[in-house]
Amino acid sequence: MHVFIMHTSASISINENADPDVPLDLELAFNEIAREDFVYRHTLEGPDDMPAHVKSSMIGSSVTIPINKGQLCLGTWQGIYLCEHRNQGGSRRIVVTIQGDED
Repeated sequence: MHVFIMHTSASISINENADPDVPLDLELAFNEIAREDFVYRHTLEGPDDMPAHVKSSMIGSSVTIPINKGQLCLGTWQGIYLCEHRNQGGSRRIVVTIQGDED
C-alpha cells in the first residue's frame, strides 16, 4: 500500500504510536529545527508556511507499507502519521494505492 499526501506543508510518516508523548516530542524537535523566527525569503503565506515546507521536505510526502493476508505489516508500536505543519492547516488530500496479488 502506498500512501501519498498531495500537499507541501504536511507530510506522512511512520513512527511510534503507543506513547502519546512521541508526537509531542517530534513536534517540539521539528519546531526547533525549522523555527518560525528564522529569516526566510518565502514569507507571503505567513510565518508558519516556510517552516512547514522544511518539515515536509525532511519527513516526506509518502510511505509504503506491505500488506500480508489483508493486514498492514506495521510493527507492534508503529502507526501512520499525517503530520500537519501549519498552525491552522486546512483540509488535506491523500492518495492510497494498493497493488499486488489477492492472497
